[in-house]
Amino acid sequence: MSGLQLMIPPFVACMVLVAMLSYLGLHVIAREVIFVDLSLAQMAALGGLSALLIHVEADSTWAYVFALFATAVGALLFALTRTSPREGRRVPQEAFIGIVYVVASAAAVLVANKVPGGGEAIEKTLTGSILWVTFKPTIIKLAVVYAALGLFHYALRHRFLTISFHPEEAERLGWRIKWWDFLFYLSFGVVITLAVPVAGVLMVFSFLVVPAVIAFLFTRDMKRLAYISWGSGALASVLGLWLSLAGDLPTGPLIVCMYGMVLMGAIVLRKYMPAPA
Repeated sequence: MSGLQLMIPPFVACMVLVAMLSYLGLHVIAREVIFVDLSLAQMAALGGLSALLIHVEADSTWAYVFALFATAVGALLFALTRTSPREGRRVPQEAFIGIVYVVASAAAVLVANKVPGGGEAIEKTLTGSILWVTFKPTIIKLAVVYAALGLFHYALRHRFLTISFHPEEAERLGWRIKWWDFLFYLSFGVVITLAVPVAGVLMVFSFLVVPAVIAFLFTRDMKRLAYISWGSGALASVLGLWLSLAGDLPTGPLIVCMYGMVLMGAIVLRKYMPAPA
């Protein structure tokens, strides 16, 4: 198999991840919960490791069930700790997100100490396996689930976008914001649970946050935000994959570095453009 053929599955996987994560990143930036993906990813890792305690096979359906259950617990915690503008923010929600991350990380280390291959499982959550991803079953499963979640978010876009970008309006309308937050974070957790084994925590964080930050540099219009986020994420991924192939360098770290480079380029470009619309 040639180097170019080897890169086709990682390219398709990156495009699927960018399509979902770069959009959700807009919500993350608007809600100011920047590290929520790291926290939910760690909850998913804790759930997957806990499954190994009862001799469930890694990467099996039941392992995913355990990971999703742990993610649902995290989603519930984040929904309950949200404060409305009327209540004020005695404690920023990012503090609760950080606490969940730290506690879940410590618990994962304790569990990993008791199961065979626990250390390798923790390492995999950081690095992923994007270079060795295959169409069957990984990419197909990822695309099908993300398509379903995309339809879910499209159907509920008015609720989710209003709560993320205009929380005061959602509160004025009397919506049950904590319930909608739980649905949002639960769907977000499913996305992260499936993405981390493929790309690793570092790449997932980059896919989620960097394109959204680039988009917010240039506009506040929702459609333009989505287009810029998707486009910049795709550009950084393609550059990372191409340079990895050309220079025979580690794919994941290089893609993350390219996200940083594209962000730097966007900051420079922004200096010579009018204020965001």
